[in-house]
Amino acid sequence: MNSEITASAATPPGGIGFFEKWLSVWVALCIAAGIGLGSAMPGLFQFLAGLEYASVNLVVAVLIWGMVYPMMVNVDFTSLRHIGERPKGLVITIIVNWLIKPFTMIALGMLFFEVFFVDLIAPADAQQYIAGLILLGAAPCTAMVFVWSQLTRGDATYTLVQVSLNDIIMVFAFAPIVALLLGVTDIDVPWQTLILSVGLYVVIPLIAGALSRSYLTRHTKRGETGDAAVTRFTSAVKPLSVAALLATVVLLFGFQGHVILDRPLLIALIAAPLLVQSYGIFAVAYGAAYLWRVPFNVAAPCALIGTSNFFELAVAVAISLFGLNSGAALTTVVGVLVEVPVMLSLVAFANRTRGYFQPGDVTPDSLTKDG
Repeated sequence: MNSEITASAATPPGGIGFFEKWLSVWVALCIAAGIGLGSAMPGLFQFLAGLEYASVNLVVAVLIWGMVYPMMVNVDFTSLRHIGERPKGLVITIIVNWLIKPFTMIALGMLFFEVFFVDLIAPADAQQYIAGLILLGAAPCTAMVFVWSQLTRGDATYTLVQVSLNDIIMVFAFAPIVALLLGVTDIDVPWQTLILSVGLYVVIPLIAGALSRSYLTRHTKRGETGDAAVTRFTSAVKPLSVAALLATVVLLFGFQGHVILDRPLLIALIAAPLLVQSYGIFAVAYGAAYLWRVPFNVAAPCALIGTSNFFELAVAVAISLFGLNSGAALTTVVGVLVEVPVMLSLVAFANRTRGYFQPGDVTPDSLTKDG
């Protein structure tokens, strides 16, 4: 990945500079460290993996909270009333996540495992892997989207609305879509996982961010505006956000490093349709945003929301339906391993192509203009 992942954001207020400029290098080192540490200290990572509730790992949840919090401080609740006047990003999000993504995922799964890999994988195993892909395709991301949005300097308020809308739809649409694509009628959705994840990754950091923003705007330095105070604060805490991202990468690859080392060819085969799906969905959403003249700070998060997955939910459902050691569960785990490197590469691409979009700076006037 190009080290210019956020080069365009290196100098403006709120940029991280050194950390973001070399983020791709840090992530590569953390992937290697995670695999190495997971192999050298399996007991430690088994202990950390066991610190979970309703299939949500509490250590990872705290780290994701650290990543999401700076983005939430930027959310301006006074601007929420204008979101409906810019519906294009929301329309693209809904169409891509719920009318395109689940169905392209099953199509790619069948193409790869029933055609391309038919001589490499037993038919029964192939059906398990396809089921895992379906679960990933039907579960759009909740938490990490805020990180990707922050790295592209997306509109924090608009991103929150997009994620919230996805979460509401997911409550009603996830089980029927999965049931339809799997060909079964009794899907046991782990509601504890769904509700707890939304609470941990959205509600709690949102409340904390709102309280922080309120405090900062009321306690400014002499001659400083409220917005400047918020920018100064988020600039100070962003390095902690990047550190949380890197620690998350180490943990995820530490948890699953043995899978990569034990079955590298199978991991590569499962990753193939996931890679095609990720880059393809991003191209569809990003291209639609470009053609529809959506501003960059809405277009980039919009495309990234459609690309990433709610892997906690997918893993939990795979385990409950097919078992811990099933091919479906393994596929959802591979989705976890693939997501961070893929999403960082797409963040890099989005930042390099920023100039092709309208700037979309967040101002009171811009919030009343669609597109």
